[in-house]
Formats: sequence, structure tokens, C-alpha cells
Amino acid sequence: MPVAIITGASKGLGRALAQALAGRGWDLVLDARGARALEDTAEAVSAHGTRVTALPGDVTDAGHRAELVAAARRLGGVDLLVHNASALGAEPLVRLEELSLEGLRRALEVNLVAGLGLVQEALPQLRASRAGTVVAVSSDAAAEAYETWGGYGASKAALDHLMAVLAVEEPGLRVWAVDPGDMATDLYAAAVPDDDDPRPEPAAVVPGFLRLLDERPASGRYGAAALADGAR
Repeated sequence: MPVAIITGASKGLGRALAQALAGRGWDLVLDARGARALEDTAEAVSAHGTRVTALPGDVTDAGHRAELVAAARRLGGVDLLVHNASALGAEPLVRLEELSLEGLRRALEVNLVAGLGLVQEALPQLRASRAGTVVAVSSDAAAEAYETWGGYGASKAALDHLMAVLAVEEPGLRVWAVDPGDMATDLYAAAVPDDDDPRPEPAAVVPGFLRLLDERPASGRYGAAALADGAR
């Protein structure tokens, strides 16, 4: 069975992706900082009959990243790495004049540095896979200038660029930066707590991610919502 590592998998998009992949027979290594929520997710996902390893921890910790990749190796070797864990830099979001440098560093460490660290750790297994794939969960804020989204958007824009370079350096892999679009998640609620406008649930964009895995287009940046619409 193929094996995936998903970070930030205890809720939101990470949990929805885990459910969908498990339903397709994938074995999973799941990460999140909240142990109890991650345990709940692992239990739910395991109902599909696949092997699930849940490892609570912080992706900025090199030792934890090594544990995730080692767990994938024990399951047969990682075929898909999904870097979904994200940090905003400030909760709620603030203008750049108010953004603490420590908050910006945290966003860069989680969204960018940890993403590269995981890729570096997993590269030997990804290269050995018949369909080695890296998915970096991006954001519209990486491409557009939205007030108060500067720190988060900058970290995601840098992640997008890293993924583009990785695709050039590793032509045997598929490397996709995927913008899932607006979703009803705890991350968005923490970013803009006063915004009560309705947003789609994360499960609504999962078909877009699955379409990428099915069709395996060229490495690049994609919008999950548009892909999901095309998959229906």
C-alpha cells in the first residue's frame, strides 16, 4: 500500500485528506501538536482498515521530523509528503507595523523551514518511490497582497518558491504547491475571528487534491477548489 506523511493532520484540511487517503487504502503517518485531537483523528481514520501511525509533536523539531520519516519507512517508505502544518505569526492577524518579529520567525519556521526539513529527511524514500510526491499547502495570500496577511503570506510565498526550485532539482518527483482556497477552519477563525461569512468545509476541496494524485500533472502551483470543481 502507498504511504503518506501528513502534517497538521488532527483537524481541518489535514484530517479531511487523511480520511480520503485512508478510504483509498493508503497507510498514513500523521502529525499534529495536539495529542488528544490527533489520537481522535487516528482512531477515526483507522476505521478504514489501513495502518495509521500518529506522532504528536512540533514540525520545527528536527528530531520529530526524523521520527515521522522513520515511521513511514517502517510502513514501507514514504510515497507522498503533505506539508499542511501552518502558523499565522499572529492571532488574530495584524498589520505589518504591529507584527512581532518573533511571530514572523514562528511562521517562517513552521511554514517554510520545517517544510524543507521534512523534504530533506524524506528525499531518499521519495526518490525510491515509483510515484514520489510532495504537496505543500499554500494560500492565496502567497500570491496576493491582503492587509494583515503579510507575515503569513510571505512565508507561504517563500514555500511556493522552494517547491518550484525543488521541482527543477528533482525532476523524478511531482512537487505541487496547492492553494486550497477559503475554508471553514480553526486557522482561519484564529486569523480573522470577526469574519462570520460562510466558507466551505475542508472536505469540499479534497477532491482537488485527489485529482492531482490521480492525473499527476506537471509539478507546479494549483488551486484545489478549481480542481475539485473539475473532478465533479
